[in-house]
Amino acid sequence: MYKTIGIVAHVDAGKTTFSEQLLFHTHSIRQRGRVDHQDTFLDSHEIEKNRGITVFADQGIFTFNGSQYTLIDTPGHVDFSPEMERAVQVMDAAIVIISAADGVEGHTETVWQLLKKHQVPTFFFLNKTDREGVDLQGVVKEIRDSLSEDIFDLSELENGVMTESLIEFIAERDEALLEQYMGTGYDESTWLDALKRMIRNRDVFAYGHGSALKDIGVLEFLTKLDLLTATDYMDTGDFAARVYKVRHDENGNRVTFLKVLQGSLRVRDEVKYGDKSEKITQIRRYNGNKYQTDEAAHAGEIMAVTGLTEAGAGDPVGALDERAVFDLIPTLKSKVIFDPSIHVKEVLRCFNMLDAEDPSLRVVWDEHVQEIHVHVMGVIQLEVLKQIVRDRFHFEVTFGDPKILYKETIRSAVNGYGHFEPLKHYAEVHLKIEPAARNSGISFENVCHANDLSVGHQNLVRSHIFERPHHGLLTGSALTDVKITLLTGRGHNEHTSGGDFREATFRALRQGLEKAENVLLEPVYDFKIKVSMDHIGRVLSDIQQASGSFAPPETIGENTVVTGRVPVATFMNYSTVFVSFTNGKGALTLQFGGYDECHNAEEVIEAIGYNKDADPEYTSTSIFCAKGKGYPVPWYEAEAAMHLL
Repeated sequence: MYKTIGIVAHVDAGKTTFSEQLLFHTHSIRQRGRVDHQDTFLDSHEIEKNRGITVFADQGIFTFNGSQYTLIDTPGHVDFSPEMERAVQVMDAAIVIISAADGVEGHTETVWQLLKKHQVPTFFFLNKTDREGVDLQGVVKEIRDSLSEDIFDLSELENGVMTESLIEFIAERDEALLEQYMGTGYDESTWLDALKRMIRNRDVFAYGHGSALKDIGVLEFLTKLDLLTATDYMDTGDFAARVYKVRHDENGNRVTFLKVLQGSLRVRDEVKYGDKSEKITQIRRYNGNKYQTDEAAHAGEIMAVTGLTEAGAGDPVGALDERAVFDLIPTLKSKVIFDPSIHVKEVLRCFNMLDAEDPSLRVVWDEHVQEIHVHVMGVIQLEVLKQIVRDRFHFEVTFGDPKILYKETIRSAVNGYGHFEPLKHYAEVHLKIEPAARNSGISFENVCHANDLSVGHQNLVRSHIFERPHHGLLTGSALTDVKITLLTGRGHNEHTSGGDFREATFRALRQGLEKAENVLLEPVYDFKIKVSMDHIGRVLSDIQQASGSFAPPETIGENTVVTGRVPVATFMNYSTVFVSFTNGKGALTLQFGGYDECHNAEEVIEAIGYNKDADPEYTSTSIFCAKGKGYPVPWYEAEAAMHLL
């Protein structure tokens, strides 16, 4: 049986130390490393050793009680949370490490929401219980209050036999078992199967406790996790897999990590993804940073392959259709600064490799200003990127100050018209552009009749809508939260050629935006803040000054909890202020909450200084032809000049 388990936590909770113990006890490694000694098995990258944090989601392999486990140690720092999210999508079970000395911290709640979204069965290990002053039951209560009430102590299960309180816990959540218990009583195997099912369905969650550093409770925890988890992957059926991550080996070869969900894969098999079909040239089984080659990969395994040139994280492969959608999206962008003696193409080549490995970077080459930009979660990520470039590519880069990633939308529906007819070219496109639900992105509908425009040309319009982010008029930021409908269009049998519909589509989109009421959007955090009563006044004042909003505070025990929304721009550096005035005693959780209307739109628009009439990639002017010559028609006159009106 193949099982993939992930270790997730807030930074410094003890994930990597816990992972070392699991690998040691299962004889996967000969000696246990320590983060502070820079010799752990999974934090093998130089940058991880130097900083003492996990940056990359690396894997170890071990066998236990007849099952083969792939263990994924994920980053705990918020700046590297997209790497953690990519790992979550391939887990069969997750172990959330919580420092019993610190309780449920901010990033733990973010992790919990991701596990909930991906429906990953979850166990808790309350670490550092050997620390002086630890209130174990206080931490358990905190989990019940913050995450789930449906948790039970693994010590209530010994050798498959349950305590009376665990039997009652299960019976309260399953009417059929309750009736059975009241009638024929407790049957060991039936109740154990029921508990496994409830864990798999995320109806209940188990917790254990101990000290990873002192090796207290770790092996007992693994024994019970092994008993309570099962997978049912099948080698039969068509091959189906999901891309988990992409790396490049020391020779620069692109290595694609796959979670095999169904069927099997052999070297030299041809697999399909997107509109490509490519041959697998090698199958690798990674354990830490070393690997062994294999002839086949089986359902349930995570294997690395070579031969796939473009498959990216989250992509479906083979018979799988659905692409993974990631929630943790960077809200900042920064300019890459490098020595002019290094050719920009070389810098871009290196950053494109990093982009394949971490698609949240969304590396962009801005032709107009001749700059490379990257998208990031925070300043720590920029520091790590700087070192990665130095270590891997042997040149120095720095980064400009991170800037907020704004977006734009419209307030009400408009029609946009685009015509492109220089000599021997012809295309006309009519679009309806209307506002859509917040954070829904761009959607497309086609109501154009084939008698007006061929299906092939209709498909061209659709592909141009989605081929890249489109600039809004206020700041040149990406257009979002709109529904675009193709109303009608026209081509020419002789004169329509490649690119004509691209020109007409972009002009139609732009012409519609010129007539619309445009709205600037900014990224926001959903926050949850827990502080003592002494500090709640300061916190509420800070939220108001940051243009945030909040629900009425709740008192839970000796603490007060407040939730709400606040702009990223005003709150991105608040954590250091918060730690300072609470002396590290409060809890601050910030989750990306999508985009909302910008709180200081006029100020931002003025600061960015975007000139909509000087955008080299977009124009709202249509081109018509008369007497053998093309001539421009400005957006406010274009509608009247259209051929289809």
